[in-house]
Amino acid sequence: MAVVTRAEAPRFERTGFTFHPLAVPSRGSTQLAVWALDAAPGARSERHTVDVEEVFVLHDGAVTIELGDTAEPLSPGDAAIVPPDVPVRLHNTGEVPASLTVCTSAGIRGTVNGVSIDPPWSR
Repeated sequence: MAVVTRAEAPRFERTGFTFHPLAVPSRGSTQLAVWALDAAPGARSERHTVDVEEVFVLHDGAVTIELGDTAEPLSPGDAAIVPPDVPVRLHNTGEVPASLTVCTSAGIRGTVNGVSIDPPWSR
């Protein structure tokens, strides 16, 4: 069994979000990619898609998730399931940081503004 800590995880920042890779291939996971995600107050992610299912679980704060043309608020303890290739965007609508856990498949590929990316926090 491998134990990885958030304190030892690398940090990646993008548009008001901080990614902390927990269970990803570079840290010992072979099938899943899991990271802690912090969203600064007011942070709004870029609209993007991913090629595999992705699950967001909100722990603290207030986040609205846009899936396609629908926006849904999340409360702590809620989970949002994002199907592959559906446009998604997160927005911290609160006045305090929000914290989430994200789970998906190892090798996830995203598309942002028409450009394919291999997110460094998922490797």
